[in-house]
Amino acid sequence: MLRILPAILAITLLAPAVPAQQKPLRAPDVHWEPSEPEIVDAMLNLAGVRKDDVVYDLGCGDGRIVIEAARKFGARGVGIDIDPVRIKESKENARKAGVERLVTFRNEDLFEAKIDDATVVMLYLWPWVNLKLRPKLLQELKPGTRVVSHSHDMGDWKPEKEITVQGDKIYLWIIPPKQAQAR
Repeated sequence: MLRILPAILAITLLAPAVPAQQKPLRAPDVHWEPSEPEIVDAMLNLAGVRKDDVVYDLGCGDGRIVIEAARKFGARGVGIDIDPVRIKESKENARKAGVERLVTFRNEDLFEAKIDDATVVMLYLWPWVNLKLRPKLLQELKPGTRVVSHSHDMGDWKPEKEITVQGDKIYLWIIPPKQAQAR
């Protein structure tokens, strides 16, 4: 028994040092489906991403959009995903791509996340999620911020531009001045 006590004490003392597997905040709104590289490139190009941009990807999956924004354009990026497994994968992908100093990934609910420093927001969500997110985008983002969505529009908010790549629609909106939103 005396030999077992030091082992139990060691396990008890070391237990807090072992990180617990974080559970998702809630069930994701959409099943993660990665965008093809050609779609990612088209989204970044449609948004006109530049080195001075801060690109947010809401529902970032494996981080490919913000990683590519950092790799190709030197832009800073923030990926937000509710699934901690996707966040872990994103961080590893950023490390492998050598851009971890330019990108961060946050395990958060996209409806509650702080996004007001974004200059570009990327979406690949379901239509109802885009519509639910629309008021947050209009309220929190600065005028001139570009919003790009793969496949799904924003209802009666007409895009500035729409393109088709590999049979998929990609939409661009620009956040209007606050007084224009009131009309």
